Amino acid sequence: MAALTSPCKSTTRLEAENAALRHQLIVLRRKLRGRVKLANSDRWFFIQLYRWFPSILEVLTVIRPGTLVGWHRAGFRSCWRWKSRSLGGRPQIEMDLRHLIRQMSIENSLWGAPRTKTMAVLKFSVRTGRLVSRVIAVTAR
Repeated sequence: MAALTSPCKSTTRLEAENAALRHQLIVLRRKLRGRVKLANSDRWFFIQLYRWFPSILEVLTVIRPGTLVGWHRAGFRSCWRWKSRSLGGRPQIEMDLRHLIRQMSIENSLWGAPRTKTMAVLKFSVRTGRLVSRVIAVTAR
């Protein structure tokens, strides 16, 4: 059956299969004894081939197809974990604290940001910066 489907395969797919087979031979020649040791560059090569040609799983003999798919998924997860990481900066202010500072500034419109901050610390043991009080407070017009 494979002989009948071979002429129908595209040349790029055949080249990819040949590249995978050649790379597997290179990896096997590097092996001293026992288990095959794959370098990160080998993993990257197989993952890229899998991304471009998912049918490459039929040709792989050095590694199991499930292992390759697992590497691909792990790389995808680590990429998105890195992209969605916290970039630092100021910690977020809770909504309850925002409402409290806004209410204090509305009720005491003559107070400025320093006094609003001082009163929040004295009455409610809340630690904020003066800038936070200035940004959240409602300004008198």
